[in-house]
Amino acid sequence: MQVQELHDFIVDKVDDIKAQDIVTLDVRGKSSITEFMVVCTGTSNRHVASIADHVNKESKLIDFPPFGISGEDDGEWVVVDMGSVMLHIMQEDARNLYQLEKLWG
Repeated sequence: MQVQELHDFIVDKVDDIKAQDIVTLDVRGKSSITEFMVVCTGTSNRHVASIADHVNKESKLIDFPPFGISGEDDGEWVVVDMGSVMLHIMQEDARNLYQLEKLWG
């Protein structure tokens, strides 16, 4: 799957399940592990985990499962590693604290 197709797929899937404030960060040249980061907000621990689970299930259906998922148990900040696109799903407090857009923008 091409990088732009993967990015569009991820954005579509997080939007399906009502993720908020979806932002894409182009980190090519800044990161050696990924090309894009998609950052979005979930409204609760359950919502954050549900977004990650939805992306996981949908990506398996197209035979492109994540390389890994971290943080599902806590639900404050879940990272879904899709290779060239990393998905960060955060609750609002965690997103305000870590400010990934400012750090990587």
